[in-house]
Amino acid sequence: MKILTCIKQVPGTTEVKLDENGNLIRSGIDAKMNPYDLYAIETALKIREDKGGKISVMTMGPPQAKEVIREAYMMGLDEGYLLTDRRFAGADVLSTSYTLSQGAYQAGDFDLILCGKQTTDGDTAQVGPEMAEYLGIPHVANVKAIVEVKEKSIVLEVEMPTTIQTVEVTYPCLITVEKGIYQPRLPSYRLKKKTKYQEIIELTLDNFKDKNEKRYGLSGSPTQVEEIFPPEQNTTSERWEGEHLGTRLFDQLVDLKFIYKNK
Repeated sequence: MKILTCIKQVPGTTEVKLDENGNLIRSGIDAKMNPYDLYAIETALKIREDKGGKISVMTMGPPQAKEVIREAYMMGLDEGYLLTDRRFAGADVLSTSYTLSQGAYQAGDFDLILCGKQTTDGDTAQVGPEMAEYLGIPHVANVKAIVEVKEKSIVLEVEMPTTIQTVEVTYPCLITVEKGIYQPRLPSYRLKKKTKYQEIIELTLDNFKDKNEKRYGLSGSPTQVEEIFPPEQNTTSERWEGEHLGTRLFDQLVDLKFIYKNK
């Protein structure tokens, strides 16, 4: 089985800034692998352990994004692709999805594409499904469990708002997995040494079948970020002692209009 896992390098801090185009400034800040992608990697590894095959990993970003591919190598993935080109900069979810789909076309034919549920820097949960639409393959989001991996299809449990559904989807397909589908393994020091000089394949717009620059980056993005800021933190606290604390708490919740008192 040929599996492609899509990952992303995200800021490791909430102290982020935007440039004049509303794009996140990634240089000079701590970065890490998107936590949700660790579950996609572990899912790919579990499937390979059971059925065999090859796992490729792909990310889009500046040259420093190679670090997350190296981390994926340390977890046991076989081959890495970095989509890097200044013409990809400023991409929204639609443009990012299209770029990744073109990268997947270039990298080869895959039976299964795995993505994390969402990223911590965008939280849109749109890139995986949009990528599948561009590839013209079926996709399933919010996968909470792999029931069975068959020769021509995969059976999944999908977490819906009020129920759990079991679905079967044929290959090739794309799925996005929920946090907690498996417990991600730690990177291996042995694999770190073994893969220290392992090749990472870099792809630019010039490698893609569709070379129309208006489909990529800021030019291909119908949406733009107006403002981004870390959430305000409120650390105010009170300590109460004495009797009848339940009544006091109830009265305060009523005053704050969190609950209403029947008259």
